[in-house]
Amino acid sequence: MLYNLGSINLDHFYRVPHFVTPGETLASQDYRIGLGGKGANQSLALARAGAAVSHWGRIGRQDGWARDFLAEAGIDVSRVELVDEPSGHAIIQVDDQGENAILLFAGANHGFLSSDLDTAISSTQPGDWLLVQNECNALPHLMNQAGAHGLNIAFNPAPMSDEVLALPLQRCRLLFVNRGEAARLVERPETTAAEALLDALVSRLPDTETVLTLGHAGAWHQQGSERHYQPALPVTAVDTTAAGDTFIGYYLAAVQNGSSVADCLQHATVAAGLSVQHHGAADSIPFRDQVEEALQGASPSR
Repeated sequence: MLYNLGSINLDHFYRVPHFVTPGETLASQDYRIGLGGKGANQSLALARAGAAVSHWGRIGRQDGWARDFLAEAGIDVSRVELVDEPSGHAIIQVDDQGENAILLFAGANHGFLSSDLDTAISSTQPGDWLLVQNECNALPHLMNQAGAHGLNIAFNPAPMSDEVLALPLQRCRLLFVNRGEAARLVERPETTAAEALLDALVSRLPDTETVLTLGHAGAWHQQGSERHYQPALPVTAVDTTAAGDTFIGYYLAAVQNGSSVADCLQHATVAAGLSVQHHGAADSIPFRDQVEEALQGASPSR
């Protein structure tokens, strides 16, 4: 079983010709509401990839449909708590190039108690995987306790913040970062070449595997002195929302299945490539049969 302590948000999508600028009032061309949050997205990607996943989360009681949605996807939601607080939510602008800009309100996602996390960790077995993002609170306590319990921690420091720099990242077995997150972690310009970012990351965290995602430029895996590169699926993006979450879910599902690093990277990049061809967060995450079909024509890893 893979466990995911993650955010559950309500996503409000607005289609715009360009991102709103200061002082501007801009008419939206479309509006939709759906399930989101990096945690929920990644759990959905894991489940759709065929992984066994248990989600640890909190959501406002009035939005209990979101927990039902996760359960119907095959996710264990026994530790998703309905609370008398506002749910987390995001306001997402998607422009004509398919890029997004997101305003996030944490809400119930920032109400975890250390005692509750200790109880959840005690229900796991050493060697299990715990996936974490940066949209929930109490991460220093969680990482230290999970590491001491013998869990394999996979961390995605998104959204990136100064608090991430103080986390016990040495507890992580696997780190998922995009170019901007990697640059912040090693205090380099975002324009730094991928190989140089990987050099700096292994210098800072020598015992942690790193997956560096580069969007249309593909992805790298690094462990010590060994590196693997996977080109991206050549597609035209219409909405990049949840592409990174799709990548992470499919990558870890392949890890759970005992796949090689090369296969993990290939499954993840193909799944992410499929997701950017559709609008929305949860709605854009592909199912395993769609990914397997696309893999027949995917570029080989190297």
